[in-house]
Amino acid sequence: MIKRELYMKQIRPFIGTELIKVLTGMRRSGKSVMLELIQAELIEQGISPSQFIYLNFENMSNAKFCTSSALHDEICRQIAFMENKAYLFFDEIQEVENWEKCINSFRLEFDCDIYITGSNAKLLSGELATYLAGRYVEFIIYPFSFAEFLDMNQQIQPSINTATVFRQYLQLGGMPFLTNILNNENACNQYLKDVYNSVVLKDIIKRNHIRDVDLLERIITYILANIGQTFSASSITKYFKNENRRVSHDTIINYLKACQDAFLFYKVSREDLIGKRILSVNEKYYVVDHGLREAIYGQNHRDINQILENIIFMEILRRGYTVTIGKSGTKEIDFVCSKNGQKIYIQVSYLLASPETINRKFGVYDSIRDHYPKYVVSMDEFDMSQNGIRHYNIRDFILKENWD
Repeated sequence: MIKRELYMKQIRPFIGTELIKVLTGMRRSGKSVMLELIQAELIEQGISPSQFIYLNFENMSNAKFCTSSALHDEICRQIAFMENKAYLFFDEIQEVENWEKCINSFRLEFDCDIYITGSNAKLLSGELATYLAGRYVEFIIYPFSFAEFLDMNQQIQPSINTATVFRQYLQLGGMPFLTNILNNENACNQYLKDVYNSVVLKDIIKRNHIRDVDLLERIITYILANIGQTFSASSITKYFKNENRRVSHDTIINYLKACQDAFLFYKVSREDLIGKRILSVNEKYYVVDHGLREAIYGQNHRDINQILENIIFMEILRRGYTVTIGKSGTKEIDFVCSKNGQKIYIQVSYLLASPETINRKFGVYDSIRDHYPKYVVSMDEFDMSQNGIRHYNIRDFILKENWD
């Protein structure tokens, strides 16, 4: 098990404080392991494990605590035997009815430090915003980055080549459990399909009461096929119309929103860099883990440009940037990334194999007159930096500690 220091650095300052620590992210992305890492951190600080109370609400043995009153009674019973501060860990808290009231009550009643996880973006909306406004801090947990995937591989095979691991990462993605079965490709594919089915069934269909499952699966397949491509809900509606199936615009939007709430897809808006405004049409979508795309849709190697772009996009999110697609006249910049008042620009390509490709990827920056860092990343092994625009091999770029 790796320590996932990227997240621990964010969480560490809040350990022991009265703020409720909320870990969200797609199912099986490593949230439960993060709770274990936090517990290990507390033990290093001298906290006794006897002060921990941990409940996973996907465990059937805890089904009896899946109402706010039952959970409240159980925690009151356990805390009654504690003399010191209690540390409460609740995994997949969304399974508990009216959990917001219960968590807020613990915060008020007891000397405790609370950590919760959930697999839906709506976890922190609605009633929770009322009960816990200003009293929680959220951390989004993503599947393994390439750096984490490489770390796990090197723990197993210390001498393994970075390029070899990256080829494996291109196909399998970064779902944490895969590092236990890397030598069995069939098992990896089966696991990824099971993760996908679990997300679709539990976090999309069941939670949103979706009846037309076939339509949902067709929409998901369409998005997977068009990762990183510009389109709109209207274009999906037209696609289905051409297949002699009538689907309303609102239904498409609702199904896409349900997929986003389950952290399966991320939508990215386009930004007019000259007019300095967000464009309301033709967004792009990326999948939380490109390994899921390979397992469900396949063709990652054929669509290598899309996959590399997806990998970079997810790395941008992990590093805490907000991101848009940049439009400059008739040209487009893959990613415009902002954080703490600073920007970086990133262009992604498979190979800079021709003068035309080089000119297209580097030339788009000609109209951008600011002095923020501008990058072109590709699979090329040779440095092609020019005119102040830095070129990196994609492996080196996503392993680079700082992009500023």
